[in-house]
Amino acid sequence: MTSSPPVAISPTDHKDEIIFPQGEFWSDEPPLETNLHLRQILILIQCLEWAWQNKDDYFATGNLTVYYSPNQKKSEDFRGPDFFVVLGTTRNQERRSWVVWQEGGKYPNVIIEILSDSTAKIDRGEKKEIYQDVFRTPDYFWFDPDSLEFQGFTLIRGTYEPITPNEQGWLWSQQLGLYLGIHQRQLRYFTSDGELVLSPEEAATQAQQQLEQERQRAEQERQRAEQERQRAEQLEARLRSLGIDPNES
Repeated sequence: MTSSPPVAISPTDHKDEIIFPQGEFWSDEPPLETNLHLRQILILIQCLEWAWQNKDDYFATGNLTVYYSPNQKKSEDFRGPDFFVVLGTTRNQERRSWVVWQEGGKYPNVIIEILSDSTAKIDRGEKKEIYQDVFRTPDYFWFDPDSLEFQGFTLIRGTYEPITPNEQGWLWSQQLGLYLGIHQRQLRYFTSDGELVLSPEEAATQAQQQLEQERQRAEQERQRAEQERQRAEQLEARLRSLGIDPNES
């Protein structure tokens, strides 16, 4: 039987007792373990930014420290999710870390951890408990780029419950309004209609391919029109050879 989860302390709880620390709070995360981890985090950021290019009320990043000490201390209570999204905030790209008490008490709405041999146990255990009990992050996922292990949880009455996959094995994120699923050995987003959310590079390639297809169709139409013109000229010449003026009614 588990004890009741601790209540997350917001910045307003101690505003009369604690002087907010000043200055910069730098991220304090270790280097990523492999190129697979780096590429996975980048694709999550790039695709979401491309899908939400007209939105400016969110912050999405990776391998950045979240400071959440109830005493507003950088030296205690901090974690570095591999990827997280905060909704209802600004897209300030100059943030060097996410400092909860400087961000109106906001915690991530979505967290994705990229598993590795050295972090998997913590991601499945200690971090999951922190994200559930302290952060109260509504959607939590983890993904292993080597084994392709993929699981997701949504917060229901204060407890993480597994998200049921659809027929494709994708998991729905209510916070993002998107599915998460494996595509070509990477964790990717899919729309509610099942379309892959493209990266900027993929979107540019797709646009180029569509442009080339349109060019080919236009060329085919031009060739068809030319063939019709030649057939008409041949028919006209044949009629004239028979003494028939094709222009007479």
